[in-house]
Amino acid sequence: MNIGIDIGGSHIGIGLVKQEKIIDKKEIEIISKNKENIEEFIVKNIVDIISKILEKNKLQIKDIQKIGIATPGTVIDEKIITNVVNLNIKKFDLFNELKKYYKDTQIIIKNDGKCAAIAEKLYGNMNTYEDAIFICLGTGVGGAVFLGGKMLEPQICSGFEIGHMTINKDGEKCNCGKNGCFDIYGSMKRFKAKIKKELNLNQTAISSKIMPAIQKSKNQKVQQIIDEYTKDVAIGISNLINIFEPQIIVIGGSFAHYKDILLEKVKQKIQNENMLLNKREKLNITTAKFLNDAGIIGAGNL
Repeated sequence: MNIGIDIGGSHIGIGLVKQEKIIDKKEIEIISKNKENIEEFIVKNIVDIISKILEKNKLQIKDIQKIGIATPGTVIDEKIITNVVNLNIKKFDLFNELKKYYKDTQIIIKNDGKCAAIAEKLYGNMNTYEDAIFICLGTGVGGAVFLGGKMLEPQICSGFEIGHMTINKDGEKCNCGKNGCFDIYGSMKRFKAKIKKELNLNQTAISSKIMPAIQKSKNQKVQQIIDEYTKDVAIGISNLINIFEPQIIVIGGSFAHYKDILLEKVKQKIQNENMLLNKREKLNITTAKFLNDAGIIGAGNL
């Protein structure tokens, strides 16, 4: 068995993983004050949660073959994480910090979008396709591209930071310093914050509370927020289709929990608003089989 860790912009999820199965899982939220000492927070909570999972399942660290970690940003030499803009991490040697606690355990670190894509390619909705794109819409936007069954990985950096593709040149400034990034306009965290504000929902409300509120609402501003969001996501996805011409696009992150109100609108906008150079009768776009757990499963299978 392996440990899969998914470090997100707003939470850390850690699971005991065996192939596509998560045997046990714990999560902790990352709030604003945690970001003041984020490196310390990440290491402390990884160590604490792994200890609790092992104890609960009557295991020891020697029973774990490897620890796989999915992280935002760029990973250098599978050790150092850089440019994690949503957590204010510029450069952090996560590998060696964790080796202080797990010196005899293999540790592998990879970009979170790529980890989630690995889960969907091995066991999920991209499994039978050679040319596929995975897009994670969560706090920010990440992803990975497969051509001929192989994940594209550049020699310089880890690449494929699709969240920092510009989709609005006069748009808001991203945490990376650029204007109008897909990372802003495709962010589900930002989308949910707008909806919660408009519907006077508690800012801590989770998807299972937000979705019914949206479905019951006749508030025109809510529909406007949905239309704007799905248009922005459609622009980002259509750019990727025009470049890579995939057989399938799979969308993960918290977007998957809102499939019923968002997915068809995104497809319709791509089809009906002249976004594709090579028109398609049918767009094969779906949500991730593993929903928000894809990062943990992918990390556990590195």
